[in-house]
Amino acid sequence: MRWILRGLLAVVCLALVAVLGLIGLDLATRPPKPDTQALIAKAGAYDVRIRRDEWGVPHILGKHDADAAFGLAYAQSEDDFATVQSVTLATRGTLARRDGPKAAVTDYLVGLLDVWPTVEAGYPKLPADLRAQLQAYADGVNYYAALHPKAVTPGLLPVTGKDILAGFVFKQPFFYGLDGELKRLNAPETPQTEPPKGSNGLALAPPRTVDHLPRLLVNSHQPYTGPVAWYEAVVESGDGWHVAGGFFPGAPFMLHGHNAHLGWANTVSKPDLFDAYRLVINPQNKNQYRLDGAWREFQRHDVKMRIKLWGPIVIPVTKRALRTVQGPVLETKHGLFALRYAGMGEYRQPLQYWRLNKARNLDEWRAGIATHALPSLNYIYADAAGNIGFVHNGQYPNRREGVDWSRILPGDRSDLIWQGYRPVETIPQLWNPKSGYVYNSNNSPFLASDPADNLKPADFPASEGLQTNVTNRALRIQELVGADPAITEDAFRRYKFDITYSEHSSEVAMIKTLTALDPGSDADLKAAQAILRGWDRRTDIHNRAAALASLTIQPILVAQINGDAPPTPLNSLKAAIKTLKTNFGRLDPEWGQVNRIRRGKVDLPIDGGADTYRSVWGIPQKDGSLTADAGDTFIMFVRWDAQGVVHSDSIHQFGSATLDAASPHYADQTPLFATMRTKPVLFTEDALRGHVREDYRPGKRQPPAP
Repeated sequence: MRWILRGLLAVVCLALVAVLGLIGLDLATRPPKPDTQALIAKAGAYDVRIRRDEWGVPHILGKHDADAAFGLAYAQSEDDFATVQSVTLATRGTLARRDGPKAAVTDYLVGLLDVWPTVEAGYPKLPADLRAQLQAYADGVNYYAALHPKAVTPGLLPVTGKDILAGFVFKQPFFYGLDGELKRLNAPETPQTEPPKGSNGLALAPPRTVDHLPRLLVNSHQPYTGPVAWYEAVVESGDGWHVAGGFFPGAPFMLHGHNAHLGWANTVSKPDLFDAYRLVINPQNKNQYRLDGAWREFQRHDVKMRIKLWGPIVIPVTKRALRTVQGPVLETKHGLFALRYAGMGEYRQPLQYWRLNKARNLDEWRAGIATHALPSLNYIYADAAGNIGFVHNGQYPNRREGVDWSRILPGDRSDLIWQGYRPVETIPQLWNPKSGYVYNSNNSPFLASDPADNLKPADFPASEGLQTNVTNRALRIQELVGADPAITEDAFRRYKFDITYSEHSSEVAMIKTLTALDPGSDADLKAAQAILRGWDRRTDIHNRAAALASLTIQPILVAQINGDAPPTPLNSLKAAIKTLKTNFGRLDPEWGQVNRIRRGKVDLPIDGGADTYRSVWGIPQKDGSLTADAGDTFIMFVRWDAQGVVHSDSIHQFGSATLDAASPHYADQTPLFATMRTKPVLFTEDALRGHVREDYRPGKRQPPAP
């Protein structure tokens, strides 16, 4: 017995030595502590003023563009430093050191996709004034972090302009679904759980409005929180940069919204911009793959990660990353796949955003689009001169015709490796159609205006892989705007908050199929069919059929969006019946009892549903309700008056304090958002006057004004 105890003690001692070794190794490899006083001193070089209005929205006024970028970063950090910090750690490939194994995939992708070689090669090629802009934003983050050291993850500081560029390089391909494609290659049998990505954009030319004024709806659908959740700000500099709209954490440019002269809305597009090649590996040498009948060596580099296990224990992990002439290689249990995708090796995304922000007219804005640096995203454009347009933007691979590019391709044929992109002038786009309106709701680019004005599929090669889908939102805007030749301001807003499914939508077709089934002896199914037959296709909070319909529809739509096998409509309906009976004691509770928006102590009913124009996607809760977490987020209504002066209103689903639960602006906009109301955007100094609640100068020694 004694020797057993001695053996166990020896094992424990070895384990303890190993743990202490790991702790010591982690401490030894941590970056040195930054000189926070130097970061604070550097901030003193920036000349910027931040005013916050009664909603907490920051109005940044900088002497120069870089000053304004510094102030924007500081304001964002005040409201959501945790997310800004997480974005930086993620794009460095160091998030697992803080967050553990769940973040290891992100860290590996940063290495696999060559994010930092792209940044290192591209950053010096950017214009000097743009690099100054990126560094100024980084300095704003550094200044906030230096003043709040307890909030800072060790190793974060200093943030650099290269970190900001890395955020664009890493995230942009994910907007057209690169992450989903990688997941499906790695585990095609595993359901995905990504939140739905959508958006609405709508522009009206003067002939289409009753007051002959151009209008723009900015209505992106994003997750409510996280690295791609919207943050509202108004930014102005003495160098002519003056914008209002939506920003992401870590982004120093307005991503969509308006300046004084023009504006645009973005919507997610999903053309086929990704190709996977199944590789043939040399059975005699696993380091070689076959191409054109010959064996070639993989290019290889190691992705070094540090993964937190628990407490202070961090383990080093090295995983190889392979590359072929096609691109990076994804190693899966189903084989090795080489990847080729739009945006691979691209570093000029900030340059395109910067040119769009500073554009003063249509020609300058289209010159910004011609930068051709963003791999995807639709644009809906409007300006003070009355121009409107739709751009199905993309880096479309220069593929050969006659190949089914939607399938996994053989990796041993060099003739299937496309080179470069189709010319920017061939991007599908529609300008100033006779009908006087353009729109997109994540649908086919061939449905963007009146049928007589739409782009024609025959004018575009099949190899571009353009979308052919139709969403309910696209159908509804065509039914509403297409039937209204003189749109009023009230009608424009009413159309935005439409809560109805089109009679021609796939959702209504699904419900009709269910109501036509023979219920047999199933009393619950028979009762549910009676409720659905009486449904008016609306999703208002008092509707007593919307809960049953929506709980049936949403799981199917989510699966379809994520590329998973959806439940059958009947099984989805039966699950909805069970949820409602168990939690509400009836099949027809009011929709507002089920559909909720929750934020802190705020808990309100909300109209709308999955794929309605008033888009609301909810997470199922244990009590049977849904908590809205994606869909409508930051919304802007923009118009230019007869003198060409811009006016806009906006609303955010929560408020300016996107993460600070102690702030009065954590949920102060939620009641307005839930009831489909907006607040004015105070774009100019005159408009802001009388609304300032805080006024301070970050980087200067004086405390904020009371």
